[in-house]
Amino acid sequence: MPHSASPPETPRIIYDLGANNGDDIPYYLLKADKVVAVEANPALAAGIRERFAAELASGRLAVENCVLVERGRGTSVPFHLHRRRHILSRFAPPAPQERDDFETVELPALDTSTLLARHGAPWYVKIDVEGYDQVILRELFECGVRPPFVSAESHDIEVFALLVAMGQYRAFNLVDGETVPTRYRSHPIATRTGSVDYSFPPHSAGPFGTDIDRPWLAPAEFATLLALVGMGWKDIHATSELEPDPTFKPSPEGYLRERLITRLTPRPLRRFFGPSLRRY
Repeated sequence: MPHSASPPETPRIIYDLGANNGDDIPYYLLKADKVVAVEANPALAAGIRERFAAELASGRLAVENCVLVERGRGTSVPFHLHRRRHILSRFAPPAPQERDDFETVELPALDTSTLLARHGAPWYVKIDVEGYDQVILRELFECGVRPPFVSAESHDIEVFALLVAMGQYRAFNLVDGETVPTRYRSHPIATRTGSVDYSFPPHSAGPFGTDIDRPWLAPAEFATLLALVGMGWKDIHATSELEPDPTFKPSPEGYLRERLITRLTPRPLRRFFGPSLRRY
């Protein structure tokens, strides 16, 4: 009997929502078949197109220069460009005492459902849109989309609550933005062609999935971890593809030990601490 052809493999598409200057894109290109970068700032979007011209030409990268919004917002919206630090530009209105730091411009808008229909089902979605993460995350779930991997910057508990209640995720992890370039320097990551060492630049989102060097936690244990470390420049990761570590329990002593080792020990010596770096 003739053998039936295997079904085509679903393409792995990564959505970089809040791509900024594109520093996360080289990592995502190593991980996925296609990367969709969404950046509102016209100058930064143009820089991404110039920097990754070959990937754009090959179809491995798509760049959307727009403000990502929820449905019903229209085709253009006011966006607030920070005058000195482009990473602080935002769609959400700045605080009154900070308004002089921003220039407000009208930019094209695109809602989440239209973006996904245009480019395909996501494998991983990174959300970093300065004060609007929880809105986009909720919109994603209301569209019926629950990516195998998702992350969002978390300045309050709402992101975690949405991932549990609406996303129904049961495995969580945390990436601390401040320590990404030191903790994940020359860090082994999994690609389609094998493992390679990769260094994450400052202000990048860092790794996701199995590339994160910490145990995945169940919701109750992760809530304990958040109580220990607090909110801020931290990305909460969730997945439906991995199981939480049932043996791990966060503790204040473990968290303090991990912070001291990471901050005070030169990276070449950290391997001698073994599992200590994976225990909070």
